[in-house]
Amino acid sequence: MASLKEVKGRIASVNSTRKITSAMKMVASAKLHRAQNSITNMLPYEKKLHAMLTAFLSNEADIQSPYMEVRPVKRVAIVAFSSNSSLCGAYNANVARQLNLMVEGYESSIGKENILVYAVGKKIAHEAKKEGFNVAGEFLQMADKPSYQETFDLVQKLMKMFVDKEIDKVELLYHHFKNTASQILTRETYLPVELPPVEKSNENHWALDYIFEPSEADLLATLVPQVLGLRLYTALLDSNASEHAARTMAMQIATDNANEIIQDLTVLYNKSRQQAITNELLDIIGGSFK
Repeated sequence: MASLKEVKGRIASVNSTRKITSAMKMVASAKLHRAQNSITNMLPYEKKLHAMLTAFLSNEADIQSPYMEVRPVKRVAIVAFSSNSSLCGAYNANVARQLNLMVEGYESSIGKENILVYAVGKKIAHEAKKEGFNVAGEFLQMADKPSYQETFDLVQKLMKMFVDKEIDKVELLYHHFKNTASQILTRETYLPVELPPVEKSNENHWALDYIFEPSEADLLATLVPQVLGLRLYTALLDSNASEHAARTMAMQIATDNANEIIQDLTVLYNKSRQQAITNELLDIIGGSFK
C-alpha cells in the first residue's frame, strides 16, 4: 500500500490538474457561446441565398455558369479545416484520418502531386506535411479568428483556378456543429456548383416569377461569388464552433475523471491513515503487556 505522503501528493497533483481542466472548460464554453451565435445567425442567410442561386440556375435553362461545369477530374483541391491547438478530443484526428482517405481515393487515378491541400488550421497543416501531401496554402490565423475577408480571398483564388481549369474540382472537409455533444465530420463538393433536382410541384417554384434587373448574366456574376464566399465562411464558422464544443466536452470529461480519481485517492488515504493509526495502537497495547 502506498504511503500517506505519496497518496497525499497524488491528491494534490490531480487537484491541480482538475483546476486547469475546469478553467479550460469554462474558457472553451465562453468561446463556444460566441461561435454558436455566429453560426446560428449566419446559417439561415447562407442557406436562403444558396437556395435562390440553385433555383435560379435550375429554372433558367439559357443561363450557364462556368462554375457549374462538370469535367473529368485531373486536378483537385481539398480545403480541410482543423484547430490550431489540441486538447479537443478526437476533433483533429478525425479530420486527419478523413483527409488521408480522400487523398488515397484520388491518388490512384490522378496521382498525389495533383491533389492540392489548403489547410485551415495548424494541426491539419502539420499532418498534411507529415504525410507528404501537396500543401498549396496554409491559413492558420483564420482557424482561431474567422475572417470573411481572408475567406473571400481564398474563395476568389479557388474560383479563378477552377475557371482557368487549373483545378477541376474543389472539396471541403470540416465539422458541422450540431450541438455541444455532437459535431458531424462533413465532406462536400464546393466546385462545381451542384444543383439539386427541382420538382415542378415544389412550393419554391415561385422562383420562375423573378424579374431580373439589369440582366440574368449580371445577377449571376454577382450572386455566384457571394454565395460561394458565404458557403466557405459558413464552413469556417461551423468548424470553429465545433472545435470549441469538442474542447468543452473533452475538458468536462477530464474534470469529471479528475473528480473520480480524487475521490478514490481520498478513500485510499483514509484507509491508509486508519491502518497506520491501528498499527500504532496495536504497538502501544502490545508494549503495555511486556
